[in-house]
Amino acid sequence: MAGLIIAPRARIFHGHEWVYATEIRKSFGDPQPGDVVTLKDFRDRPLGSAIYNPQSQIVARRFSRRRQDLDLDFFIRRIRQAIEFRQRSGIDETLARLVWSESDGIPGLIVDRYGDHLSVQTLTLAMDLRKELIRDALVELLAPKSIVLRNDSPFRKAEGMEPGIEMLYGENPGSFVVRANDIDFAIDLFDGQKTGLYLDQLQSHAEIAKLAKGKRVLDCFTNQGGFALACAKAGAAHVTAVDVSATACEAARHNAKLNGLDIEVLEHNVFDFLKHAKPEYDLIILDPPSFTRNKKTLMDAMRGYKEIHLRSLKLLDKGGILSTFCCSHHASRELFLENLAEASVDAKKSLRLIGEHSQRADHPVLITLPETGYLKGFTVEVIATR
Repeated sequence: MAGLIIAPRARIFHGHEWVYATEIRKSFGDPQPGDVVTLKDFRDRPLGSAIYNPQSQIVARRFSRRRQDLDLDFFIRRIRQAIEFRQRSGIDETLARLVWSESDGIPGLIVDRYGDHLSVQTLTLAMDLRKELIRDALVELLAPKSIVLRNDSPFRKAEGMEPGIEMLYGENPGSFVVRANDIDFAIDLFDGQKTGLYLDQLQSHAEIAKLAKGKRVLDCFTNQGGFALACAKAGAAHVTAVDVSATACEAARHNAKLNGLDIEVLEHNVFDFLKHAKPEYDLIILDPPSFTRNKKTLMDAMRGYKEIHLRSLKLLDKGGILSTFCCSHHASRELFLENLAEASVDAKKSLRLIGEHSQRADHPVLITLPETGYLKGFTVEVIATR
């Protein structure tokens, strides 16, 4: 098997699973893009097996600490282990992320389950080249009616691959309804946004809804109305949902109608809306898409977070609640909390932390791979200062 000699002090020696070009001393055996390669240290001791792509900044991604190939048995075994983990975690595996890339030992593979239908992403070249094996493993383990290959992610570009959406198995299911937190959502895995729902936030929807009864709620970046609908269902006095996307707003309205819930949905740029909004809310939720996909734009992103934090806090009086989320792994928990604290100082508001949020358990985190722990959120209450 072809392979790579890893240079001293590379991050893989500290438990990380990625190898960058600068961390490779030399290659041997002429490895090709998408191949499985063996990794060795500078003393020729084995470090395990990895997938290889010299076109990517992450040249190798380790998936096993022993010699291992990516055959059908491998995918069946790893996917079964991933499913069993969700079952042990108390997650309803019929509506869950069943495979979460490196966190489940299959770098670049994402599998989301919506009942009888699966949405799959192959974000690394090695997984893309083996999509038929992945299909066969999923059919054997889950017997789905359909598998949508939802490869429209911008991350594929980093691996030298083009985006696209196609059926990997079965027929396009079209639009159908799933139920989460006792709320019905209409989703379309082929033509809809993302891979369906934001499964990582379902737990947070329920947590914030517990605070909403009798309150006037503003849900910013509502997307399909997840937080807004959960709050309305929990007995909020009034719910306003804002999103710049006409498609998202229409989806939120449709989902509200499905559930017989009354929410006000506004198609508006959230930054502008917050700037001109009146201070008539008791609970404000900020769940924007990632403001940055790389370290170069991190500070620009933090300025964006600071702006929406500041504008939201100015709309809240004593007892008001702000729940804010960040889904970029480049922004650490500490940096995001510091950003919120700085906004509170500028807004002349004292905040008490009443809740902390993270991605649901079906998006497990590897403690040596911080990139797997991307979602963080804080819920704070404005308290009296005198």
